[in-house]
Amino acid sequence: MVRRFLITAATAVLVLVGGVPPAAHAADGIRTPGSPSYTVTLTSNASGSTWTGHESVTFTNLSADPLPEVYLRLWDNYHGACPSTPITVTNVTGGTPSPLSVSCTAMKITLPAPLAHGQSATIGFDLAIVVPSGADRFGRDGSYNFIGNALPVLAVRDANGWHLDPYSNNGESFYALTSDYSVTLDHPSSLLVPATGTSVDTPGTSGRTITKATAKNVREFAWAAGPFVKTTSTTTTGVVVNVYRVSSISSGSASSMMTTAKNALVAHAGRFGAYPYGEVDVVLDNNFWFGGMEYPGFVLDVISSTALAHELAHQWWYGIVGDDEYTSPWLDESFADYATDLYNGVSGTNCWNMVSWQSSAEKISNSMAYWDAHPSRYGTVVYTYGKCALHDLRRTIGTTAMQNLLKNYAAAHWHGVSTTADFKAAAQAAASVDLSSFWTTHRIDG
Repeated sequence: MVRRFLITAATAVLVLVGGVPPAAHAADGIRTPGSPSYTVTLTSNASGSTWTGHESVTFTNLSADPLPEVYLRLWDNYHGACPSTPITVTNVTGGTPSPLSVSCTAMKITLPAPLAHGQSATIGFDLAIVVPSGADRFGRDGSYNFIGNALPVLAVRDANGWHLDPYSNNGESFYALTSDYSVTLDHPSSLLVPATGTSVDTPGTSGRTITKATAKNVREFAWAAGPFVKTTSTTTTGVVVNVYRVSSISSGSASSMMTTAKNALVAHAGRFGAYPYGEVDVVLDNNFWFGGMEYPGFVLDVISSTALAHELAHQWWYGIVGDDEYTSPWLDESFADYATDLYNGVSGTNCWNMVSWQSSAEKISNSMAYWDAHPSRYGTVVYTYGKCALHDLRRTIGTTAMQNLLKNYAAAHWHGVSTTADFKAAAQAAASVDLSSFWTTHRIDG
């Protein structure tokens, strides 16, 4: 998410929430449940602001340790007043649900019997989504609905146990393994529905359209619904780019953003590996208080070429090369901003000279728990200092070594999960000098 392109005076009210159950230690540290496959069928009301239907997910226990339960993250319940929530899960099958926890954003589902290593199971439930008012990543701006993080998704269990972090409105809390999605959206034909993945429209009942979206190896699924104006083009490498704009945005602005989208996708792919999804939907609304927000194959953005290049860089840094966004937000935000500088031809020659730490506790590698307690410093340290540190790393190990490092690192973690320790080890292997003092000076721990 881009936080430096605010176009209104709106500010987020940050609430630190508790209620996190103690983590159950996973002895072997394997990330599980793996290979999730989501099947979703939803029908909207006339305005696209309410969706009801069914979701199921099949998953496999990749760990040697038994899997007695799973957790669903109902992230957008942050936007309600718990227990009155915009995301409602009922009639659970395949397990026994517990009451909502973590401010109504987590639901434990106890399986009928613990899954052994390699065993698979399916849970299902009825789902209702009510989009709240507000131009947000989950919100309604007049006739336009933006529906990010609304589908309940499986939490991850790893060496630290279950990750049941609170929602962050200052950044992201999301941590998910790559999954497959088959999502069927029944909506009025007057509404266009951009979505993650590749979509096919077929006629529904009178005046309605069925949009079937299919996505493989993505971390989450987002969509929008509204009377957008759509334009379509294709990059020189064959990626389809759809730009959807609200009525207040001109065709000229949309055309400029289309050009940026195509150029940025080609540039990022050249540096980090070919874009694997075939299609990108860019949804434009200048009322977004946050500037821009990334989802796999789907981005929300204001009219800003720099913001769009950043969000599209997230297709690699967060989307393809995943990370635990709550624990290590720098692994996607610093890298996306560095990629944006590369795209814009910005060398960052003197940017580390402007670094001024506010306290000894302030570090580039801090978690969202720290940044939610120090929100005014998040953008400065994680985005600006973070990308400056990467520019410094390039100068330290050499431009060619840095180019090879990022391309090889992306390939090694393609559709996987990156950690700070992983990246530091890869950087050291690519360097001809000892980087120990570099990490200390640049306050990158892990």
